[in-house]
Amino acid sequence: MADTVREIERKYEADSTTRLPDLAGIDRVATVVEQGVEDLDALYYDTPDQRLTAAGITLRRRTGGRDAGWHLKLPAGPGEREEIRAPLSDVPPPELTSLVRARVLDRDLVPVVRLRTRRTVRELRDAAGTPLAEVAVDEVWAWPAGEAEKPGAAGVAGRTEARWREIEVELTGGGERDPGLLDEVERALAAVGVHPAAAPSKLARALEETGLRPGRPEDRTAAVASGKGAAATRRKNFGEKESGKKGSGRKGSGKKAGRKGTAGDLVLEYVREQLRVIVELDPAVRRDVPDSVHRMRVATRRLRSAFRSYTKVLDRGVTAPVGGELKWLAAELGVERDREVLTDRLVTAVADVPRTLRLGPVDARLRIWSERHRAESRDRVLAALDGDRYLALLKTLHALLEDPPLRPGAGRPAPEIAARAVLKDYRRLARRVRTALDAPVGQDRDVALHRARKAAKRTRYAAEAARPALGRPAKKFAKRVKRVQQLLGDHQDSVVGRGALRELATQAQQAGEGGFTFGLLYGREEARAADRERELPRVWKKASRRKYRAALRP
Repeated sequence: MADTVREIERKYEADSTTRLPDLAGIDRVATVVEQGVEDLDALYYDTPDQRLTAAGITLRRRTGGRDAGWHLKLPAGPGEREEIRAPLSDVPPPELTSLVRARVLDRDLVPVVRLRTRRTVRELRDAAGTPLAEVAVDEVWAWPAGEAEKPGAAGVAGRTEARWREIEVELTGGGERDPGLLDEVERALAAVGVHPAAAPSKLARALEETGLRPGRPEDRTAAVASGKGAAATRRKNFGEKESGKKGSGRKGSGKKAGRKGTAGDLVLEYVREQLRVIVELDPAVRRDVPDSVHRMRVATRRLRSAFRSYTKVLDRGVTAPVGGELKWLAAELGVERDREVLTDRLVTAVADVPRTLRLGPVDARLRIWSERHRAESRDRVLAALDGDRYLALLKTLHALLEDPPLRPGAGRPAPEIAARAVLKDYRRLARRVRTALDAPVGQDRDVALHRARKAAKRTRYAAEAARPALGRPAKKFAKRVKRVQQLLGDHQDSVVGRGALRELATQAQQAGEGGFTFGLLYGREEARAADRERELPRVWKKASRRKYRAALRP
């Protein structure tokens, strides 16, 4: 079973002459307690093209010290990492390798570099004896994995053993874990000439100093993340030279793009960002971090919407199948997310019912229902992320960014193409809203309103993608459409909620508990949906004002 700790630390350069200052008396530190010396031996794993390192992730097997075992470190913010630990084993444990699957794809994880560290530890404690932080002075030896069994052995040509000294200051689990203490320690270290380390981690420094980080042309992920691959492909497709001047490229590519760039730049950057979000959220979803499923689903939907909205930029013949796979992924994530939203809605609704009207074990019945659905949806999400289909989708998206299927419109100015795309989606939304308002009350209108909601979401996403090109008008337009989407979303949540309440009432009746309270809630949801339907014309009138659309046109 893997354990997780939040690591908040800072690293500093040191050499053989470096001496620690007296840290007693700074901030809340009352005493500095010697903790002795530890000998640590760590073997770091990565793909041959170092995809984990490129993402700021480390995976190691370490013996010695108080936390021997496998450690996976994931970025969690400036100066912070989530360290996920698993017991020692001969090979990387599945509970850790699954968390980096979206990064490594189908590449093998292999030993890359070995580090031995002699660590001298001092513990900073407050007046009550509570540990606040640890200060470690590390003597580090590093060499390529498998090339030598101990420091001092000869390496292969171009690769050398590295040795250095550094200081680590890490907040411990005691006290408030206040980063302000790190600031105070840093000022004390600076006063004696100790400065922050240039390398973000021991692994990064080891790779640099042992010659294990040369240029890696095979590292597709790095090229896609930087956009260099896409830029090169755009020049090829449009006949552009390196200077940015056009050759005899496709029709429409000769118009000057302007200072806001081309439509291809705009859309590819947006696609790249959504893929980044999906990959970064993958381990959070697997670890059941709150709101991670929702955020990953949103990124998936935004990506699919971009393919559907910006057909003048990306070839729909290529992106349509990818969009189909994104729809599948969003649906798998949606089971869990919809359960979260529905459960929160029903729990809040039950809490608003006076106790005199809560007849029977309503809370218990709702809890049992929610837990059963949670187990089912959770298993479904994990099965999707562990499956071959998801892996194939990620590889396809990386390949698409590496060699994008650009159309002639990709070479035109971004504001021009972006405005067209947003207005096209708006017209589609307007038709669906009119259809919904004209539909008879009941199931037909519910279906029509749900279709309008999906169109509103697509229009909003198109406007959000256009913001770098269209600026404030796109932001204001997206905000107005979002209000329409939220109103329609509340209506749809009511439709789904009534279905769940019918299910709960049936279960309660069969168990002899009575379904009065669930029937009461059903009636309230009907009234809430009717309120949203009455509000729609007013909200839509504001969102559909001509001035908002006129402001989008360049």
